[in-house]
Amino acid sequence: MRTVEQWAQIEEGLPPDWSEAQITFVAEGSVEDAAAVLGPLQPGRVGDALRLHVPRADGGVERARNIFRRLDGRRIWGTLELIGAIEDVVPDRTAEETASPRTALAESWDDALAALPPDWSDILCVLELDSSDHLPRAALLGAPMNPSRVLGDIALQFRASGKQGYGVSPQMARRCFERMDAEGITGSIRIAHGLSDTENAATQGPVWRLAGRSV
Repeated sequence: MRTVEQWAQIEEGLPPDWSEAQITFVAEGSVEDAAAVLGPLQPGRVGDALRLHVPRADGGVERARNIFRRLDGRRIWGTLELIGAIEDVVPDRTAEETASPRTALAESWDDALAALPPDWSDILCVLELDSSDHLPRAALLGAPMNPSRVLGDIALQFRASGKQGYGVSPQMARRCFERMDAEGITGSIRIAHGLSDTENAATQGPVWRLAGRSV
């Protein structure tokens, strides 16, 4: 059987996702003559056999087919045999497919507010970001919330007010989070401290003391 016909049979038996075929050619005559024709495939000699690697990409299959036709045209006969095939590795996306999608910051804000009592008046909130790369842009987009860095964490801290006094309004905070969502900034929001039905008496609102600092 001609070499090009042997290759056609080998190719039919390769797995669907093969990327490289590893084959040998054992010449019936001069190994040197066969190696000269097979030179573009960079054969390696193992005893009387020439070991070849045929890549599937970048026209490798057609190039190999033309070289095998050249062997047949020069009447250099031999046996072509498959010794192995490399298959493409398909990434395991199981974890990605089963993982829950990240909740948008605006939705996370809605969820945090929904957990508060109806008469809430002042809350201290923390925006925990998924990456430190997001910090500068989140601080800029969240400027109306007057955020401050949380030392030691990838997070911003801000106050919100449901009635009056010092703190961003819930509506303005949500607009800031919508802008962050639009730019792909991800993270989560939690309410660290909260008060209900407070009344400001010659002040702008309550003060929390955290780690010796007033916030």
